[in-house]
Amino acid sequence: MRVIVTGGAGFIGSAVVRHLVSVKGYEVLTVDKLTYAGNMASLSTVDNNPLHRFLKADICDRSAMQEAFDSFQPDRVMHLAAESHVDRSITGARDFVETNVIGSFTLLEAARHYWSGLAADRKDAFRFLHVSTDEVYGSLGDEGLFTEETPYDPSSPYSASKAASDHLAKAWARTYGMPVVVSNCSNNYGPYHFPEKLIPLIILNALEGKPLPVYGNGANIRDWLYVEDHARALDLIAERGRIGETYNVGGRNERRNIDVVTRVCALMDGFRAKSTKHESLISYVTDRPGHDARYAIDATKLENELGWKAQENFDTGIEKTVKWYLENEWWWAPLRKGYDGSRLGLLATPGVK
Repeated sequence: MRVIVTGGAGFIGSAVVRHLVSVKGYEVLTVDKLTYAGNMASLSTVDNNPLHRFLKADICDRSAMQEAFDSFQPDRVMHLAAESHVDRSITGARDFVETNVIGSFTLLEAARHYWSGLAADRKDAFRFLHVSTDEVYGSLGDEGLFTEETPYDPSSPYSASKAASDHLAKAWARTYGMPVVVSNCSNNYGPYHFPEKLIPLIILNALEGKPLPVYGNGANIRDWLYVEDHARALDLIAERGRIGETYNVGGRNERRNIDVVTRVCALMDGFRAKSTKHESLISYVTDRPGHDARYAIDATKLENELGWKAQENFDTGIEKTVKWYLENEWWWAPLRKGYDGSRLGLLATPGVK
């Protein structure tokens, strides 16, 4: 089995690559542009594995993508390359449209050209998995869950760009008959997560005695999914998912943001005790514009149809995550030199410089 993984040096992508190479024994071509969030250190465990190859390239580059398909001859594509941080999308939306929309279109076209030239048996077996987010669905009220039939209602430039790419992927399945499957996941956490996101930011700020920023009153709710559980789900969806279908992937671990932060603080108190509790570092800050109140995924279709179950609950997963960051300064220390944890996505006040 040969698989192209786009965005494979990123957080979720690298987990997918490690799983495919080390657990499944597949040949993998990782394609990554290596922006700030792409990190070759996240692929260190497969770096010298003969099953793994790496291509530094932009998915917006049609000739590079076509060459990757023609030379590697994949059986599957798992498309994870994306700009993904909501805060960055607020002040830099263009990058999100270019990568998430134009890049996905370019990749779909390269894949379609390659797929259409395959022999019948390989053509039937080929799969293109487009990996997306629950943020395309917008915000939930106090009750209910996102299902695969939930209407799209994106709130941020990030989620709007992902919604657009989802529609492109499904259109390529309907219009051209291309074997596309789509997945939408809840919030991921775990090892190798760039420290702009909530959980790694809180862990590292707590470790360094810095303020722990919580947006608004911390009541926003997310459904947390351990990244290695997600990697297993994506492999399963790519292998057995029905063409043209969407599969929601969620951990069934709803938590308020403030509860996530206080749980990390409690673990840090146990692992790296200080004279004062880490919770004293919590600092409430102005909320994010357009901040969705609640996300929660119904993963019943994935669980019942494909037999997937999350192996980690939030308590086991967050403990593993905190321990990993404490034991792997070699990975995150260089990143903190380039990004010190300062807030992103702040809109300028009109008339104020």
